[in-house]
Amino acid sequence: MLDAAGDAVVDAAEEYEGVAALPCAPGRPLSTAVVRRAGDPRFALAGTHLLVVKGAPEEVLERCALDAPERERLLRRAGELAADGLRVLAVARAERPARGHAYGPADERGLDFAGFVALRDAVAPTAAEALSVLADRGVDVKVLTGDHPGTAARVCRELGLSPGEVITGDRLDGLSDEELAPLAARTTVFARCAPEHKARVVRALRAGGRTTGFLGDGVNDLAALRDADVGVCPRAGVDVARETADVVLASKDLTALDRAVVAGRRSTGNISAYLRITLSSNFGNVIAMLVAGLLLPFLPMLPAQVLVQNLFFDAAQLALAFDRPAADALRGPARLRPRDLLRFVTAFGLLNAAADVATFAVLVLSHGGNEAAFHAGWFTENLLTQAMVMLLLRCGRRGVPGALRLATAALAVVGLLLPLSPLGPVLSMTGLPAVSYVLLAGVLVVYGVGLVVARRRYERRRGRG
Repeated sequence: MLDAAGDAVVDAAEEYEGVAALPCAPGRPLSTAVVRRAGDPRFALAGTHLLVVKGAPEEVLERCALDAPERERLLRRAGELAADGLRVLAVARAERPARGHAYGPADERGLDFAGFVALRDAVAPTAAEALSVLADRGVDVKVLTGDHPGTAARVCRELGLSPGEVITGDRLDGLSDEELAPLAARTTVFARCAPEHKARVVRALRAGGRTTGFLGDGVNDLAALRDADVGVCPRAGVDVARETADVVLASKDLTALDRAVVAGRRSTGNISAYLRITLSSNFGNVIAMLVAGLLLPFLPMLPAQVLVQNLFFDAAQLALAFDRPAADALRGPARLRPRDLLRFVTAFGLLNAAADVATFAVLVLSHGGNEAAFHAGWFTENLLTQAMVMLLLRCGRRGVPGALRLATAALAVVGLLLPLSPLGPVLSMTGLPAVSYVLLAGVLVVYGVGLVVARRRYERRRGRG
């Protein structure tokens, strides 16, 4: 502003000396500077101080010595400027006798209106693109601001958002939490919001079952940053906002939000796949162990064999982190539903147990009571079925990542070769004849077909749900 005014502005540092200040604060959208002319020989009570007040037009005009029609006219003018996308400040002034004690809000009365300062705050270059991409991801964007409703609505239209009805903070004050929840869900823009208003809207959205992130960079955003599921602050935000936030953006590129959403959904999908695979496999093994314990005169698998098998299976599952969920899975929120997980684990665990029991039958028929051969056969079948489960129950749909292919191939190789290696006898296992591998292959083929059919039925039912 000073650069634009050029020579028309005097050097304020030479002309005035600061005396006091009444800063802007939560619930107080204006500030006051108290100054006196530099070099003025009149000190203390003999002098005159100048109060310069700036802030929200409605707050400043309320403190000015204006009649009602003039105040309404000026408010309409401020609204016109705000509707044009400008941030509007009203400026007023007053002279007061100098005094030694502190100034307070009571001194901000009977002011002389000086004029409006209108500022155009350009939106971030990546903001419109970021909001468009987030909308494609199923993320609802809401604007909570202390700005004039007209300014907020105009900026939203520039960003491609439909503002709809703009709700102001004073309206929120008259609503209970139960009344606010549905309003917050359907409203895009909240204007003239104090810090407590922003926090209430965030809490209302969370109470409605929404996962809520809040992006803010100032002191007025602290409560909302704290109450959100994820508080996000730009690196240029104030120190206390950065300390309160869960995530700090390294740059002003708002498309980083989309990348964070995608990374989060991808991780959630992979974690969900890991839980489904591990729990269903373990559940099936437990059932198979109980069945074998009732029917066999020996332990179906020794403790050392269980530990070695789990070691290789768990190590192989680390490769699930490299999986890439299908594109449609990234378009909506990723949710881990306990009830759905329980149904999956039960269904696929029983299928896994059926494959194990079929393996028991094959091994008993081909080897009778040979304990070492039985252990080797089930060890091999277990690792092969787990490799198959990793490929068929992973969250991705398109090409299998190289890391996952390598991990499952290594798991299969270990299952086939470890009983034949020098470690086999150490683990109480022995090699199997060729006919046993043929029979086990038949079990694996039937099990694989069952997995594919069961997964398709599960996904159809889940899609209808």
